[in-house]
Amino acid sequence: MSKQNRVQPDGRIIATDARGTFMGNRGGTLHNDNQELVRQARTKGWIICVLEFKNRQRKIMTPGEYTELFFLDEATALAAGHRPCHECRRERALAFRAAMVTDNPLFPEGAKTKFPMLDDVLQRERMTEAYFINDRRKRTYLTGVGALPNGVFIFYNQDFYLIWGNKIYGWTPTGYLTPAARPVDEDVVVLTPLSTVAALRSGYVPDVHVSAELANSVPHS
Repeated sequence: MSKQNRVQPDGRIIATDARGTFMGNRGGTLHNDNQELVRQARTKGWIICVLEFKNRQRKIMTPGEYTELFFLDEATALAAGHRPCHECRRERALAFRAAMVTDNPLFPEGAKTKFPMLDDVLQRERMTEAYFINDRRKRTYLTGVGALPNGVFIFYNQDFYLIWGNKIYGWTPTGYLTPAARPVDEDVVVLTPLSTVAALRSGYVPDVHVSAELANSVPHS
């Protein structure tokens, strides 16, 4: 039976047999002793990790340990509100931070920005407010599709789509579908948090699943 540990672009955690290319977590234990998901997050530090690091071995959903979450690719994880881990993906984390603070009024110019500051901003931008954490919902917003950079996810025609160039790629847990033409002169629902969109616009290029590369030559690192 599939465990509920796979993250969609809207941040929801689902159960599926499909395997991810990145792992991550939301700061702590989200499951009970029966390996059932009982909460969506534990802290503000939502990170994106590599699948293997320094030969560390983990048993999925060990009682009392942090809950391992999995993503189709980095673009999916960014849309859900995660950021690169500064331990196992240090170079990428530093690049993301540099891109995120560039021309971003939420971060003082010239000040040293620590990763918890990024987490505070992402928390406000990815989730609505609610007294109970499980009552919070994905925060989305409308904007013109023409202003969005590569790597952003939108919710369009009741489905998740990745924007890349003049195409949009339908998302599934196993990979991307054959691309369609990017909409023109439309307002669309954006899933990727505002400051992450700013990072993408400033030059951060997310890792994209190979299925999109096969579909229409999207770069894959």
